Order: sequence, then C-alpha cells, then structure tokens
Amino acid sequence: MNDAPGRASTVVALTGATGFIGNALRERLLRGGHAVRALYRPRRGRVMPQAPGLTWVAGDLGDRDALAALVEGAKVVVHCAGNVRGARREDFDLVNEKGVADIAQAARGTAGCERFLLISSLAAREPQLSDYARSKRLGEEALAAHAGHLAWAAIRPPAVYGPGDREMLPLFEGMARGLAPIPGDGRGRFSMIHVADLASAVLAWVDNDGVSGAIHELDDGHARGYDWDTVLATAARVLRDGAPIRRLRIPVACLRVVAGVNLLAARLFGYAPMLTPGKVREITHADWTCDNRTFTEATGWHPAIGFAEGLAQTLGKTPAALNGVPQ
Repeated sequence: MNDAPGRASTVVALTGATGFIGNALRERLLRGGHAVRALYRPRRGRVMPQAPGLTWVAGDLGDRDALAALVEGAKVVVHCAGNVRGARREDFDLVNEKGVADIAQAARGTAGCERFLLISSLAAREPQLSDYARSKRLGEEALAAHAGHLAWAAIRPPAVYGPGDREMLPLFEGMARGLAPIPGDGRGRFSMIHVADLASAVLAWVDNDGVSGAIHELDDGHARGYDWDTVLATAARVLRDGAPIRRLRIPVACLRVVAGVNLLAARLFGYAPMLTPGKVREITHADWTCDNRTFTEATGWHPAIGFAEGLAQTLGKTPAALNGVPQ
C-alpha cells in the first residue's frame, strides 16, 4: 500500500535495515512511496524479504565499496545502524562514530545525494554516563564534521518498543505475569516512543526539507514522560484486567556488582554484554524525558500511539483490553 500515491518517489539509502527499528523504517518508507536501498550482512542461507521498490545491497559499515553501492542513486541517506553492546570503548566507537563518518563521506561524494538523517539516541544527551552514550554523541559530531554540502539532522529517540522488540519485551512480559523489576529507587522519569511512530517521524523528515544541523528529541507526546507508577498502573489495566503488579526493586549496588562481573566475563570470553557499569548508570539516570517540539515545528509530525495502545500491540492484546484505559 502506498500512503502517498501522488508523491514522486525518492531513493532512500538505509542502514540497519534488518534490525527492530530498521525493519519498521524500511516498511514505512516503502509504504510512503519511496524506493529503498537497504544494507544487509550476507550469511549462508540468509534470504532477504522482497518488495516492490526495495533493493538489497550486501556488505557492512566497514566495507567502503558496499557503502558506495548503497548510496549510488540515493537522494537521502537514513543511517539507523548502531551498536548497543560492547565490552570496550572501541566496540562502540567503531560503529557509532567511525561508521557514521564513513557513510557520511560516501554520501557526500555521491552525485545527487542531498540529505542525511542519523538515528541517534537520547543517551547522546548524557555522554558521560557510558561508552555507548559517548559514542552516540561522537557519532553526531562525526556527521557534523563530515557531512559537507549534505543537509543533515539527527533524531534522538528515547526507549523504543513495539511488536518485534526484544529489549523491552521481557519487562512487559514480567508485568503481564504480575512482577516488574525496578532498577534503583524507581523515582526517575523517562519518555518512550512506539516504533511505528518513530518510523512515521522518519518518513516525515524525508518528505520535508528542514534546517540543516538540527538535533531533535522525540517521544510519544506524553507530557513530562512517565514514572513507574503511571507505567505499572497502565500495564495492570491493559495486561491484567486491573490486577496489581508487584515491584521488585533491584538496588543499584547489586546492579553494579552483576554488571562488573558481566563485563569482566565478556572481556575474558569474547562476547558482547548488554549489562555493564555504564548501562547501570544509564538505566538509573533520573531524567530521560524529552518532547517533540522542535521536530513537530520542522515537519508537522505528531505521534499517534499512546503507551496503553502500544503496550497492547506489543503483547498481542485485543483492542477490547483498552476499554476505559486512558491513552
């Protein structure tokens, strides 16, 4: 289905097109009437989904020839690929900083390429917290340094969830069973966004010329974000017919011990950890709230999915579960 049959097709080069967010972006751009050239890592037996207007380009961010092929003929680049797991600073910097610089340079050197959108992270606002957060800020700075004539922008989404998500799904499934692990004192506030709203925001940017050099924060429009009381009350109504959800508070000291052991083991055995001391600092940070004001002013975009509806979608609940639940 084409959401905008009267709009001329733009060729969009997309990285990270096979991940949770990238899948949603790829499908939304295609439905929006654009052609998509998508980067993927080939491996034995892998068969990529096919769709009208979709071209797959084999390679990765470290392959300059693949990047040149990806951006060839593209007017817009949407760079979604990133690394969220690592045992060392260089694990993040290689992808989240150098990868941005390399594809920006490829786009800058391609005739006809005019615009570049980086999917960053709200963590970039607090680069002192972790190697990941630092690398995302460095990625934004790398884009500014290497964009050249390209008009560019960066989007900083907060926690992204929705059908197909693996990171937040265990938390939501725990809530459905009546138990919610809460890191630290549980008094922080945070924003969220449904993956479909993030995808529609990217489409809005692609379809609207804006001021180059802008960095936008996005959320689902819930004023001042959420606290745990609001999240658990909503989850109880949507997932448990009003039955309470018990809080399991996890002291920061315990998280730090587990994260330290996990990081040491990851370095010894060569795997990429998620829970690290830096991640503990991220998840216990007091303020991860944001709003859409600058992005809405630039594009006219507005979020459409509130947390209650998004939570029901994520866990496959029927619309009846939303009766009487405020959005």
